[in-house]
Amino acid sequence: MGDERAGRIAEFVRPLRVEPGRGVRLGEDFDPRYKAGIRKKSDGVELLQNGVELLADYQRRLAAQDTHGVLVCLQALDAGGKDGTIRHVMSGVNPQGERVASFKVPSDVELDHDYLWRYHRELPRRGEIGIFNRSHYEEVLVVRVHQENLGRQKLPDAARGPDVWERRYREINDWERYLSDNGFVVVKIFLNLSKEEQRVRFLKRIDVPERNWKFSPADVRERARWDDYQKAFSQMLSATSTPWAPWYVIPADRKWFARVCVSAVLAHTLIGIDPRYPEVDEQTRRELAEVKRDLERQAPKGEPADPYAAKGKQKSKRKSERA
Repeated sequence: MGDERAGRIAEFVRPLRVEPGRGVRLGEDFDPRYKAGIRKKSDGVELLQNGVELLADYQRRLAAQDTHGVLVCLQALDAGGKDGTIRHVMSGVNPQGERVASFKVPSDVELDHDYLWRYHRELPRRGEIGIFNRSHYEEVLVVRVHQENLGRQKLPDAARGPDVWERRYREINDWERYLSDNGFVVVKIFLNLSKEEQRVRFLKRIDVPERNWKFSPADVRERARWDDYQKAFSQMLSATSTPWAPWYVIPADRKWFARVCVSAVLAHTLIGIDPRYPEVDEQTRRELAEVKRDLERQAPKGEPADPYAAKGKQKSKRKSERA
């Protein structure tokens, strides 16, 4: 990719990144309706399509190189748009190179292990993009807002002291550093939804019959803890945005713009990895040349020996004629 295009993407995502060590006050520092000067949704749709194509190209390289993996942690409040974001942004990616894990209330088996165990089991392999639809950050968000859940985790008394959240921030940072050191890039995305936009989306789920299934009375009960969640998110962002695993706060009131932002963040991440197709050695090139000559000799009468090469020459000729 040209340095100019990579530079534009880096500049676009810069305001979304939580700089390591920065203290975040979510309600004051990030505007859920920010749209980076993009005036029309149609312009955003075009940008998203470009991002989807770019991701598809880089995912193919990532899979071919088979050295790095990418873990995307996607967090949001209810109605934040996580499912739609995954569906639109990853639409061009080969399903074999992508895996999505969603985390619900932990099972009895999961509660018999440490709190990171179930997340570690779902990590992507090298060459894959893995997406956590909700992630290990639930352990310092939902569990913090509803601290009765901490009691269900069967922790010893010494592990439930007043320093439990600071300790979990440190443990999560260390775990992500371990993953990064081993070639797994962690990119963390928070879809930042305003309280009013959440209200509107809840009403839409009630008013539109086809969306009724998406609504749960529990969502409204959680909405009553809005301020508690804003505080928990602010503290989480402040404590766990690191140089090796930064947070990006995505303005989520406009779904189309949120998807543009997420595609740009992922593209920026993959550009940083810069995966390359493996180069074959001299012996393999000789073998390929020999097989190529044999296949060309098998061409039916009247057909080009190498149709792919012939098409390439025709495209080059048309391009030069236009120039």
